Amino acid sequence: MSMKKFLIGIFLTTLTFSLFAADLPDGYGNVHLGMSLKETKEQLLKNSDFGYSGDRDVSLLPGDAKILIETNAAGGRGSPFLTQCWFQFYNEQLYIITININTAKIDYYSMFTTLCQKYGEPVSLDPQKAVWKNDSITMQLEKPLAVKYIDNETFDMLKTAATVEKSFEEKNAQSFLDEF
Repeated sequence: MSMKKFLIGIFLTTLTFSLFAADLPDGYGNVHLGMSLKETKEQLLKNSDFGYSGDRDVSLLPGDAKILIETNAAGGRGSPFLTQCWFQFYNEQLYIITININTAKIDYYSMFTTLCQKYGEPVSLDPQKAVWKNDSITMQLEKPLAVKYIDNETFDMLKTAATVEKSFEEKNAQSFLDEF
C-alpha cells in the first residue's frame, strides 16, 4: 500500500511541475530568436550586459547568408555573470543565441535546478547537456556553462540542406574514385 501512495505522490509531483512549467523563452535580455540583424544590434547596444562593441563584433561566416555577432562581456565590459555571447544569423534573421556564463559566479547545478523549476524536466539529459524543447524552440544548458536558444525551423532546414550537399559531394567523390 505504501508503494502505491509513493507512486501516486511521484505522479502528482510530476503533473504539478508539468502544469506550472513556463513556456520556453526565445532569447535573453531583450534579444530574441527571429529578430533581424539590425534589431539585434540595436538591442545589444541598449543592453551593456553583453559587452557588445558595435560592428567590429560582427563577422561573416563561410557559406551563404550566415553572419555571427560575438560579444565579450568579460573584463568589465558587460555583466559579471556573462563571458562571451554568440548570435548566429541566417538570411539576417537570428536563429541561434549562445550565452556563456561565468563559472566563477554561477555553477552548472544552480542553472540546471533553476531551469528545471521554471521550465520542467528536460526532454533529454546527458553528461554534457540538458535539453528543453517545444515545436519552435530548443533550449540547451551545456557544460561547462552555456545556455543556447535555437530556432528549430531554421536549424532543421540548414541541417537538411547540409546533409543534401554532403551527399552530393560524396557521390561526386565516389564517381571520381570509380574512374580509377
